[in-house]
Amino acid sequence: MTDDDSNTSTDGGDSSAVSDDSDVGTSTTEESRGSTDDSASTATDGSERTDPATGEGEVPAPESEEIAPNDGDSPPEAEGSAVDASVDATDVDTQGRSVDGFSGDVDLEDLDLDAAADEEADEASRGLFDDLLEGEPIFENKEVLRPSYTPRKLPHREEQINNMATILVTALRGETPSNILIYGKTGTGKTASAKFVSEELETTSEKYEVPCEVEYINCEVTDTQYRVLAQLANKFIEKNEAYIERRLDELDDLRDDAAADPSVLEDTEFDSVAAVETKIRDLEDDLEEFEPVPMTGWPTDRVYSTFFDAVDYHERVVVIMLDEIDKLVEKSGDDTLYNLSRMNSELENSRVSIMGISNDLKFTDFLDPRVKSSLGEEEIVFPPYDATQLRDILQHRSEISFKPDTLSDDVIPLCAAFAAQEHGDARRALDLLRTAGELAERDRTETVEEKHVRHAQEKIELDRVVEVVRTLPTQSKLVLYATILLEENGVHNINTGEVFNIYKRLCQEIDADVLTQRRVTDLISELDMLGIVNAVVVSKGRYGRTKEISLSVPLDETEAVLLSDSRVGEVEEAQPFVQARFDN
Repeated sequence: MTDDDSNTSTDGGDSSAVSDDSDVGTSTTEESRGSTDDSASTATDGSERTDPATGEGEVPAPESEEIAPNDGDSPPEAEGSAVDASVDATDVDTQGRSVDGFSGDVDLEDLDLDAAADEEADEASRGLFDDLLEGEPIFENKEVLRPSYTPRKLPHREEQINNMATILVTALRGETPSNILIYGKTGTGKTASAKFVSEELETTSEKYEVPCEVEYINCEVTDTQYRVLAQLANKFIEKNEAYIERRLDELDDLRDDAAADPSVLEDTEFDSVAAVETKIRDLEDDLEEFEPVPMTGWPTDRVYSTFFDAVDYHERVVVIMLDEIDKLVEKSGDDTLYNLSRMNSELENSRVSIMGISNDLKFTDFLDPRVKSSLGEEEIVFPPYDATQLRDILQHRSEISFKPDTLSDDVIPLCAAFAAQEHGDARRALDLLRTAGELAERDRTETVEEKHVRHAQEKIELDRVVEVVRTLPTQSKLVLYATILLEENGVHNINTGEVFNIYKRLCQEIDADVLTQRRVTDLISELDMLGIVNAVVVSKGRYGRTKEISLSVPLDETEAVLLSDSRVGEVEEAQPFVQARFDN
C-alpha cells in the first residue's frame, strides 16, 4: 500500500482512498461516544488536525487520563467499553476484582465454606427442640389434669356441694351465712368443691345484682395474721377503687343529663345538680385516701383497721375462704380467726362469713372455745374416694385432656387402683395419669399403655422420696444412712440398738454431736411416719420389746440423695465397720 493510499495530503485535501474498515470503526466510535466526538476533534484555533490511524481529524486525548494505544487488532470501541465497565462495576465480578470500588482478591472457596458453616449451625440449632416437636402430641389440654383446675362437674361430691350451697344461699338474700369448716384428707375434692360453689355464688349474685364476693387465701403460703389481713385489705381496696370509678362514671352521666333536664333526678337520691357534684367530690376524695398495706412495717392493729374500713366501705356480703386453715393456727395461733369471726358485731354496711378448709380433723382442739363455737357453726366432711369413684373422675377428665383413642383400656383402672391404695387421693390419681401421658409422649408412642402408668408410679414415688430425704435434718440423715449401711451388709430385722451403734460411728466420722439412744428412737419413729422406713415393735419375750426396722424406699436412690449432702458425703470413703450377725 502506498503512502497516498494510507495518508491524507499535507495541504489539507481529502484522500479518496480511505479504508472501509476505518470508516466502520470511526462510525461505531462516534455512535458509542455520542456527539462529543465532533467537538473533541476540532482544534482550539478552528483547524482540524490529522489522526494518524484514520486519516481523519485528530482527536486529542483528555489531559487528565491516558488511553493505551490501539494495537490495531481490536476495534476502538472495545477500549471504550472496557473503560465504562471498569468504572460502573459495583458488584463482585467472576474474578473477584472489584467490590464497590475495592480492588482485591476474593477466594470463592471461602464463601462456600461460610455458607456450609451456616447450614451446619442451622441443623445443630434445629435438633434441640424441633425434633421433639415433630412427634404428634397426645394431650388436648394437659391443664385439666392439674390440681389447680376447677372442673365444671365434680363426680361423687354432689352431696357436699349441695350442703355448701344450702348454707351460702342466704348471702344472696343479703343475710350473713353461717361459718363453715370443711374437713378431709388430701385429694378428696375439698378445695375444688369449695371453689366451684364460690364461682357459682358470685355468678348468681351478678345475675340478681346482689353484692356478694368471695376471697380465697392459701394459709400454707400466707401463714401469719399480718399477711392474711394485709392481703385481704389490699384486695378490698382494689375492689373499692373499681367500685368508685364505676360510680363516678354513672354520676358524671347523671350530672350532664340533669343539667339539660332536671326532671331526671326525680327517681334518684339527689334533689339537685349541686348534690350530684357534691357526691362526685366526696368519691374523688375517698379514692385519694385509699392506701395499700405494705407486706411488712405496719402495726397489726393498723392493718386490721385498714382491712375493716375497706370491707365496710359499701354494702355487700363477703365470704373469706381460708384453705389449709390449720397451718395458720399452727403458725400464728387463733387471733386471726377470733378477729374475723367477731367482725359482724361491729360492721355497719357489710357482712363477713368464714369458710375454713383443713386436712387435720383435730385442729379445732387447739382453738379458744369462743373461736371454736363461732367458727364451727357448720361442718362438712369429705370422705376418701374409692377405686370406682376415682375411675369416674379420671374418665371425666381424660375426655377433656387427651385426644381421642390415646388411652389403652387398662390405663384409667390402673391409675385409680394405685391411688385408691393410698387413701383415695384423686390428686395422686390425676398426677399418675398426667405423668403417664408425658412419658408416652417422650417415647413418641401414639397411645398411653400400662407400662407408662407403672413407670409413672415409680417416678412419682422416687421424686417424693428424693424431696423428703433431701430436706431431712442432718441427724435424721445419719440415722437413715446407718440403716442403709446395715442393709447393704446383709443385716436383716435391724433393731434400734444396731442402728444406734452405727449412728455413733458416723457422728464420729464427721465430728457431729451424738444424740441419746432415746432420741435416735424418736427419729426412727419420725422416719416411719414419713414412710421412709418401716419400724415395727416386736416382743422378745423375757428380753423385752424392740423395734425391727427395714427400709421402705429404694436403697440405691436414697443413698445417693444422702451422700449428696455435704456433711453426710464425708463418710462415703470411711464406711464404719458393720458387724454381721446370724438371724435366729
